[in-house]
Amino acid sequence: MESEDLALAGENGSVARDSLSVQIDEYSSWLKVERGLSTNTLSAYRRDLKRYSSWLRAREIADLDAVGESEVFAYIDGLKRERNEEGGAKYAPSSIARALVAVRSLHRFCVEEGLTSKDPSDDVGAPRVPQGIPKALSEKEVLDLLGAVEGDSPTALRDRAILETLYATGMRISELVGLDRGDIDLEDRLMRVVGKGNKERVVPVGASARSVVLEYLQNGRPELEKPTTRRVPGDPLFLNARGGRLTRQSCWKIVTKAGNKVGLEGRLSPHVLRHCCATHMLDHGADIRVVQELLGHASLSTTQIYTLVTPERLRSAYDEAHPRAGRSAHLRHG
Repeated sequence: MESEDLALAGENGSVARDSLSVQIDEYSSWLKVERGLSTNTLSAYRRDLKRYSSWLRAREIADLDAVGESEVFAYIDGLKRERNEEGGAKYAPSSIARALVAVRSLHRFCVEEGLTSKDPSDDVGAPRVPQGIPKALSEKEVLDLLGAVEGDSPTALRDRAILETLYATGMRISELVGLDRGDIDLEDRLMRVVGKGNKERVVPVGASARSVVLEYLQNGRPELEKPTTRRVPGDPLFLNARGGRLTRQSCWKIVTKAGNKVGLEGRLSPHVLRHCCATHMLDHGADIRVVQELLGHASLSTTQIYTLVTPERLRSAYDEAHPRAGRSAHLRHG
C-alpha cells in the first residue's frame, strides 16, 4: 500500500506531505509489515482509507488530531446516504461496517503510536449487518449450469473445467485462478489450494471434474499457450486467450455467462458454486467439520451458516430425531 495513493495530490501533481499523509503512511506500513495482511485485505483497507482521507481533506482536515466524534459520525452517515445510479444504497451495510473498522483501526493505531492524542471513533457504532444466508441453487439448476457451455473449442473446454472444479471443490474463484499445474494431482484426484492468509489445504476432486479438467489439459490448454506464457509467474492451470493467467474478473464473467444461458440471471454471486458445494454436501449427510475443512474456514461458525440455507433439512432432522416430533408422538399424546 503506497502512501502516495492516499495523500493529497496538488494541482501540479505533487503530493502534499501533511500530517494526515504521514499518519496514514505509518499505519499503512504497520498493516503490511506488522500485521502481514493478505494482498486482498490490504487492497480493501487501501480503498477505505483513500475514501476516508479524501472525505477529510474535502473538509480541510489534514491532521487526524483535528478529527472529532462528529466528523466520524458524519462520514459514516454520508456512506449510508450515498446512492447509486438506480437510486439504491451505494454501499451495503457490510461495506459500511468494514469502512468503520478501517477508520477505527487507523485512529487506534495513531493513538497507540503517539501520532495523535485521542480516538474519536471509539463510540461510533457500526450499522447492523443482516446475517447473510447464501441462496444456493438446486441440484438440477447446478446441473443445468454445468451443462451450459457447449462446443469443443479450447475456451469451451476451459470454461467447463472451471465450472466443474468450482462446484466439485467449493474453492473460491480467487483460489481457482491461483492454481498452477503443479497444484493438481488428477491420478489421486487432489488439488492443493492456497486460501486466505496463504493457508494451504488439499481438497478432493470428483470424477466428473477430474474428467473435464483432464480433457482441458490435453486438448484445450495447449492451444491457449502462447510464447508469452513463459513470462507469466508460476505455471497457471487456467489460461486466458492471450496465454496469461486468467483473472478473477474474467473467471466470474465465465460463470455469469453460463448462468445467463440457463435462466439464472440475478441469482448468481461470485460464491454461488461454493455455496452449492457446501449446501448439497450437507444435504447428503456430510459432517459439517468435513465441509469446514473442504472450504478452508478457520471457524466452524462460518460453515454453520450453510446449515440455515435449507430449513427443510432442519425440520427433517428434527422430525427424525426428536422423540415427540413425529406423527407417532402426536398419536401417543392423543
